[in-house]
Formats: sequence, C-alpha cells, structure tokens
Amino acid sequence: MDDPAQLSEYGKILLIAIIGALLVCATIFLARFISPKKPNPIKLSTYECGEQPTGSAWVQINPRFYVIALVFLLFDVELIFVFPWATVFGDAELVAADGRWGWFTLVEMAIFLGILVVGLLYVWKRGDIAWVKPQHQRPTVKIGIPATAYGAINSMTYAIRNYKQTEATAVEETTLAPAKASGGLGFRPKFKSNN
Repeated sequence: MDDPAQLSEYGKILLIAIIGALLVCATIFLARFISPKKPNPIKLSTYECGEQPTGSAWVQINPRFYVIALVFLLFDVELIFVFPWATVFGDAELVAADGRWGWFTLVEMAIFLGILVVGLLYVWKRGDIAWVKPQHQRPTVKIGIPATAYGAINSMTYAIRNYKQTEATAVEETTLAPAKASGGLGFRPKFKSNN
C-alpha cells in the first residue's frame, strides 16, 4: 500500500463514478445518432397512459405531499446513522476493551432516538402528518318550526291510496276527454285586467 502508483479507496470510487457517467453519456449520444428521425403529430403528442391528454400539464399538487415527503426524508436520513452505530459499537472486542463503552453508546443512541421521537411528536401534534379528512356535517336550516312538529309528522301513519281507477275518476276523464282531444285546457282560465 506504500506504492504511490496504487489508487486509494477514494480514487477507486472516483474512477467508478467517471466510468458510470461516461457510459450513460455514451448511450444517450449513441441513441441520438442511431435512432430514426421521422416526426409526425402522433409521435410528437403527449403520451398519458394510453389516454388522450386533456387540459394543461400545469396542475396544482396538494402541498401536503411535500410536507409528508420532507418529514419522511428527515427521519429516513436520521435512521441511516443507526446502522453504522450498531455495526461499529456492537463489536465484541470494543466492548471487551472497556465495560463503560457499551453503556456510553447505549445512552448516546437513546438521546439520539429521543430527539427524533420528540421531533416526531412535535410534527404529529402540529398536524403536519395527519391527512385532512372531511368532517361530515348534517345540513341545518334555521326555521321557525319546532323539531317536535317534524317528529309528530314522521311518527304518524298514513293510509295508502288505492290507485285503481274508480268510477268517479272515470267520469271526470270522460267529461274532459273532448277538451283534451281538441287541444283545449279542459277549463276556462280567469285573467285579471290591469285597468
């Protein structure tokens, strides 16, 4: 490892990143040169899951998505620190070197997770991670009729009408039939004069 011609570990990572970027750029440029260029209106239209796109693409997205994503990223990134802590401080040789080391790391991680829990409780109490749900309200109308009147009407039982044609209705229909057939109203309207 003393030979300066050898790459360090960071040099290897840099070399892999450079090769990866070159491969991506090469495939993009190769596709640009090789691909056929025959544009038409169908190819130039927006593809939206097989449906014809309607409206503008500039739609407003609910900002609650961003708040939940930021809270998720915050706690997700903080959780990344737990894994190296568990692997490094869980080493048996390190704990065997000094008995207090295990207690120190346990208290340290308890403080770290405690801060995260306090932050989560703060965000939760503030209502940032609670999705707003509609509150169902029964519509009310202010009227002068007491509620007991409605209760009395709703509790009554009503007789069901017999909708079969009776003789009285048959007589009425026969007397009105000539007027209906001639296009008349079947009655003589009365109009008030404005004079």
